[in-house]
Amino acid sequence: MSKRFDTKNKSREELSGSLTEFRVKLAQLEFDRADKKLKDASQFKKTKKDIARILTALHTQ
Repeated sequence: MSKRFDTKNKSREELSGSLTEFRVKLAQLEFDRADKKLKDASQFKKTKKDIARILTALHTQ
């Protein structure tokens, strides 16, 4: 994805789908970290921030 997930001009359905994708990505990062396969630990922070942006957008709609 891009540096920052864009929540503007997205419907609730698109945001919900993206939220699911980011949560799956976060779970995969957890598995990779547990298996010591994770190369870039900063992905945790970026993914969590994207999830927070989506949740904020969903709550303000």
